[in-house]
Amino acid sequence: MTPSATPAYRRLSVEERRSQLLDAALGLFAHRAPEEVSLDDVAEAAGVSRPLVYRYFPGGKQQLYEAALRSAAEELRQCFDEAREGPLLPRLSRALDRYLAFVDQHDAGFSALLQGGSVAETSRTTAIVDGVRRSAAEHIYQHLGVTGPGPRLRMTVRMWITAVEAASLIWLDEDKQPPAGELRDWLVDQFVAVLTVTAARDPQTAALVGALAEDGRD
Repeated sequence: MTPSATPAYRRLSVEERRSQLLDAALGLFAHRAPEEVSLDDVAEAAGVSRPLVYRYFPGGKQQLYEAALRSAAEELRQCFDEAREGPLLPRLSRALDRYLAFVDQHDAGFSALLQGGSVAETSRTTAIVDGVRRSAAEHIYQHLGVTGPGPRLRMTVRMWITAVEAASLIWLDEDKQPPAGELRDWLVDQFVAVLTVTAARDPQTAALVGALAEDGRD
């Protein structure tokens, strides 16, 4: 019987190695605050040497953290990238399912990201987080079929996104209770509620609420 051949070593490309290091960093930042993660930790998690981490991220941990944050931010942006087909509220529910799954998988990292106060926080990291919020708002306007949201509608959507973030942080503090499905449904109900309140003062939002009511009867 011929012994099995040893798998040939394959040198990773620059992009593959960088992706490997980012994945290792994201795994650590997901459950520990940035200041609690060292480059040695990242090197150990990736199975490489510390000098190799520096070769790809010469700016040290700050550069690595910002790169990992951008990667996480892109994943969060994609949470709201739902196909604009079918009724709005089920679409929003599916987007929130993905959002809450991300929160669940990156609990400590999500808290550190949104609550701030980290020694790794800079104007660049703040801009990355703000970019996620703006992207979420743009997706919601598109789901609503609005190309020119007025100030009251913009304020309403941004307030709801802030409420989603706050509820997610409290959910983590409460040991992820109630269950994610219940939290999702509550947040969807809140979205309808804040739109309804704004509709009493804003004709644009009133038309959207009317369309939602028609949507629900189909």
